Amino acid sequence: MAEEEVAARTEKVIRIQRVFINLLDSYSSGNIGKFLSNCVVGASLEEITEEEEEEDESKSAVLDTSSSRLKEGTFQIVGTLSPGKPEPAFALETYSDISREELLIRLLECDVIIYNITENPKQVEEALWAVSALNEEVNHFEKRKLFILVSTVMTWARSKPLDPDDSDIPFTEEDYRRRKHHPNFLDHINAEKMVLKFGKNIKKFVTYVVAAGLQYGAEGGILHFFFKLAWLGEVPALPVFGDGSNVIPAIHVLDLAGVIQNIIDHVPKVHYLVAVDESVQTLEDLVKCISKHTGPGKIQKVLKENAFLTKELTQNSIDHLLVNLRMEALFVKENFNIRWVSQSGFAENINGILKEYKQSRRLLPIKICILGPPAVGKSSIAEVLTKYYKLHHIKLKDVISEAIAKLEAIVAPKYAREEEDEGEDEEEEDSVEEAQELLDGIKESMEQNAGRLEDQYVIRFVKEKLRSMPCRNQGYILDGFPKTYDQAKDLFIQDEEEEEEEIKGKVSPFDKLIIPEFVCALDASDEFLKFRVMNLPESVVAGTHYSQDQFLRALSNYRDINTEDETVFNYFDELEIHPLHIDVGKLEDAQNRLAIKQLIKEIGEPRNYGLSEEEKAEEERRVAEERMAREATEEANREHKEAMETAEKIARWEEWNKRLEEVKREETEFLEAQSAPLRNYLMTYVMPTLMQGLNECCKIRPEDPVDFLAEYLFKNNPATQ
Repeated sequence: MAEEEVAARTEKVIRIQRVFINLLDSYSSGNIGKFLSNCVVGASLEEITEEEEEEDESKSAVLDTSSSRLKEGTFQIVGTLSPGKPEPAFALETYSDISREELLIRLLECDVIIYNITENPKQVEEALWAVSALNEEVNHFEKRKLFILVSTVMTWARSKPLDPDDSDIPFTEEDYRRRKHHPNFLDHINAEKMVLKFGKNIKKFVTYVVAAGLQYGAEGGILHFFFKLAWLGEVPALPVFGDGSNVIPAIHVLDLAGVIQNIIDHVPKVHYLVAVDESVQTLEDLVKCISKHTGPGKIQKVLKENAFLTKELTQNSIDHLLVNLRMEALFVKENFNIRWVSQSGFAENINGILKEYKQSRRLLPIKICILGPPAVGKSSIAEVLTKYYKLHHIKLKDVISEAIAKLEAIVAPKYAREEEDEGEDEEEEDSVEEAQELLDGIKESMEQNAGRLEDQYVIRFVKEKLRSMPCRNQGYILDGFPKTYDQAKDLFIQDEEEEEEEIKGKVSPFDKLIIPEFVCALDASDEFLKFRVMNLPESVVAGTHYSQDQFLRALSNYRDINTEDETVFNYFDELEIHPLHIDVGKLEDAQNRLAIKQLIKEIGEPRNYGLSEEEKAEEERRVAEERMAREATEEANREHKEAMETAEKIARWEEWNKRLEEVKREETEFLEAQSAPLRNYLMTYVMPTLMQGLNECCKIRPEDPVDFLAEYLFKNNPATQ
């Protein structure tokens, strides 16, 4: 009978496939959509077996969306996007910048409509419009539709305790009519009431409200602020706003998605549900847990008002962090089949949550070891890579100095460090004797070895540095160490006692936490290295081991070590970490730019948060200055070009005028030279007689002067006389 009921219910929900979710590009909606796109419709109706639970625990909570579209029977996810945001891989369709009329058409095509108002308060108005518009169309529905409003426990924030004498009694779904909202969440509680009001016609239109706790997991949610602060390691302690004793109801974002999946599959009779995990954790508990597992390990209580000075935290986020509320998801726990990711809470599952967080944001450490002979350029290349990848440059001298300074600080007189140690654990005081013993051993070792430290101490200090939280978070560049096979083996071997099963041909176990991911083997000929050292400026050589005798001794020692059968490079080869060999001498690049370029290509893109706000501002300023300088240079070049062109035009014009005058002069002279014979002829034979005729014509003034002149010339022609 029970099997028939489950089969009937499965058949009832199997048709529900198309799910609308608003703002798929946001943290909460995006993860809910990604989760549902991998869920088979009706899957939560089946009981989860112990084997399936164990299998789920072994899997990562970060979902693979690459093949989500190819799976049959899963929910088809559609939804809206913020303007300019890319379409997520799991979404079948997305809509951006569309009218309300068009959006309503899209909503009517869906079986389930989910409106998430936990992150963006502006979505409250759209959610109210959507549920109202759908309610008006309810008579035209061909099949039943579900409307799920994902709200927040902040609508319970000011609720009076169930028992005035016992404030530890948690609220459950049954108490939702007694809830009192936080002043900043008036719109949210009004939206909850409106959604519940419209869900009366259960055959056509069913509505649900899910009051979700503070969401964590995947990319981090509100707690991302603390994760980032801890991961960057730029502060000595993480801030706790207020006294930190306020209890914060919380839930993993994928567990919230599981609650929604169960609502869709089960269509429960209860329409108001609470979605929180089973933990009772304060703000101090959450921050302390983050600080311990990925940060400095310390917290500092600050005034609540300091939260408002933090740019990264919105008013919505601050309200969630300061809420003091005990809640229990009784209905969810008793009636739903959820494959919990974090049922026991944040602190209990911190390792998995951290893994999700780092994978989601690609915050994976880059661990590099750069080896090679002296003067080959290890440190200069390491400095460039350190800046490019934002890693920690580990130099042997600095590590030893830092370790000794720490030991000296521990064994310092109590009165000198009384203020610093106030409030710290008593265990630290017990380590004073151990630190003193270690310091004595170091001093004795240095006295016996002419100022040099034995390998056991060096390896211990380097290993402690590699295991430090900053190196575990961002990664490191190990500069010039280890030098030998044995040093490498001792440095990277597991600290824990392994089972003594030494089989020939098998490599000793190594510490995956600190083993380098990339090994760079720089090299060059002895002649090249000697020439480079000889041409170093005196200011660079002073105080280093690059003096002639020291350099030649160090180079000879390096060559001797690396001609043995077991070199440091053999160690990495045995672990399948094959070194990248670069012959710096053949590249003929004094600045090692080509070697750096080759290494960056091999290592890949940086794995961090990118530029900070200050670095972005600095980068923008630098780009702006470069653009202005470039524009000024271009303007100056243009003006210079125009001036040159103008000068050339004037010069050409003057030259042309000069040549024109010369041509005119030559033409005049030529014409004069050509006309001289004719002029002489006229002056000799024509002009005397003509002038006489003209004079006579003037004296007599005949009626027809032309006829007179012609007659005169005819009569007085010298040729006929």
